[in-house]
Amino acid sequence: MSFDSSDCWPLSLTRKIEDFPIGNIPLSRHSRSVGVSPTSWLPSDFIIRYPWHLLRANELYVTSLTENIIQGEVHPNAVIEGIVHIGPGTRILPGVFIEGNVVIGANCKIGPNCYIRGNTSIGDNCHIGQSVEIKNCLILSNTSVGHLSYIGDSVLGEHVNLGAGTITSNLRHDGKNHRSMVDGVLIDTGRRKFGAIISDGVHTGIHTSIYPGRKLWPNTSTRPGEIVQQDIQSQDIEVLTADEHR
Repeated sequence: MSFDSSDCWPLSLTRKIEDFPIGNIPLSRHSRSVGVSPTSWLPSDFIIRYPWHLLRANELYVTSLTENIIQGEVHPNAVIEGIVHIGPGTRILPGVFIEGNVVIGANCKIGPNCYIRGNTSIGDNCHIGQSVEIKNCLILSNTSVGHLSYIGDSVLGEHVNLGAGTITSNLRHDGKNHRSMVDGVLIDTGRRKFGAIISDGVHTGIHTSIYPGRKLWPNTSTRPGEIVQQDIQSQDIEVLTADEHR
């Protein structure tokens, strides 16, 4: 595995790619990870260049988990089907259904009545609210997903707050691969299912709808009811060169 952060920098202004957590373990430390199958979970020639490559890495790692590690509190009325890692201080509330392999960090509050689907990784100190569905996502620490939201096939940075009813779309009507804008060029992501890249410090208004493959850059925000059809780039970032953030 190698890193080429040249086109990955909308996700964070401070974090290097090798410091991004996959299954709550920084990429640079994954050689020491536990609870995974003996075989390598990521091909040695895999290059992380674009933000959606982090999503693929997370899929591969979480899929490879082979044993449960439950240190938090799981309510008797919650259902878990699959392998889970749940950190200390985390509470899984009534009505939560976890399907497939899922990693949840420490001191999180999940639910009530959430649907957490496979290959999802949630960081520390996160809140996944009432009746939220999360599918195949990488969610970093200190992030909150408001009630009645759907987030699928997406990457969420740290200190993100999604208003109630925030919805990501992850499938084109024609079923073709999603493309994402990088330096003015549409890049084929190779993904048929792809939601959004939502960077550190983003806040969305209630009932925000996000088109597939869109990127919300650090510290940007949306208004209530906004439809995100294009990437949202911070004006503060536009005046800086990419090299200043790598």
